[in-house]
Amino acid sequence: MLLGFVRALRAAGLDAGAERVHAFLRAVDVLRPGMRADVYWAGRATLCGEHDDLERYERVFAAYFGPAWENAPRVVRTAPPPRRRPMAVREASAGPRAPGENEPSGPPTATLASRAEVLRHRDVAELDAAERDQLRRLLAAFALEGQTRRSARRGPARRGEVDPRRTVRELLRRGGEPALLLRHTRVRRPRRVVLLVDVSGSMAPYADALLRFAHAAVRGGRTEVFTIGTRLTRVTRELSHRDPDMAMTALAATVPDWRGGTRLGELLREFLSRWGQRGMARGAVVVLLSDGWERGDPELLGAQMRRLHALAHRVIWANPRKARPGYAPLAAGMAAALPSVDAFVEGHSLAALERLAAVVRGAEAGAEADAVSVAGTYGKGAERA
Repeated sequence: MLLGFVRALRAAGLDAGAERVHAFLRAVDVLRPGMRADVYWAGRATLCGEHDDLERYERVFAAYFGPAWENAPRVVRTAPPPRRRPMAVREASAGPRAPGENEPSGPPTATLASRAEVLRHRDVAELDAAERDQLRRLLAAFALEGQTRRSARRGPARRGEVDPRRTVRELLRRGGEPALLLRHTRVRRPRRVVLLVDVSGSMAPYADALLRFAHAAVRGGRTEVFTIGTRLTRVTRELSHRDPDMAMTALAATVPDWRGGTRLGELLREFLSRWGQRGMARGAVVVLLSDGWERGDPELLGAQMRRLHALAHRVIWANPRKARPGYAPLAAGMAAALPSVDAFVEGHSLAALERLAAVVRGAEAGAEADAVSVAGTYGKGAERA
């Protein structure tokens, strides 16, 4: 349960390594795992490494452990006094408890967190209204960054080449006295991420969750988002609103082809001609979120995927149907595209989107290798067919 909470924090962009997780578990064990306030402060003290992590931590905590925390008073800069109990949440009993009556089987915090952990692995198409609301809160805390690359710019560093300008300025500041040699090295920056989200009729059960995932990605960094169906629509500006609901309202008014057909090959050619080949796709991580149903010519899709693969740093395809038992990419569009895909992953649940984010930033080498091998197997089968 607590490790699932840590995974949600990592998906939101917190650098929660093994040492921090171990400290978090030890702190919760020393305190009271059933008390919401103790779990909150234990994680806040051990998992947050910098000031920017605090806002993400509180968003994830409120989404993971239930909305009751959102209205509770928070202390941002001062630690709570020892044995503080005002934030504890206990289930109200219907009447006086008998002397020999046992306590409830599990604390409310554990129950709420267990529901959130189960929700992470549920198919988005099967969720009810309450579960969708909780999923939206968890998606609002997402972060998506591309795999880092070496930039042409240089920055101060302990090791590397000597920085003559800074070294001379330091000598002048000291009046010509000897000083240490200052060094610099290439700065690493995240690559641009381009999301192509399918909003056709076959993707209707997943479109809202995928677009909210895209909204969190736009807020987090260098991300461009397009919707694909019967038309290609750039929606990065609409998704730049801070409030997710306002962003979705603006997007709904902009996208004219909700729940229509799918012309993947033609729209991918339009994207490459208008934006991709001019620089947006060069060296970027391009992610297609679609089930692969194609009404047009599959050969056109295959040709445009090869063109995209030659421009982009990586091409990733997330298919919500991939998680279904017995799934095989037999659709003509999916079979034509797979030979040009570097990683073929699932996209049906919150946990699948977390793994997708890890593959995009290159953090899970094992999962990435498995995805590549699966894509390669399917691709060879498509070529033989």
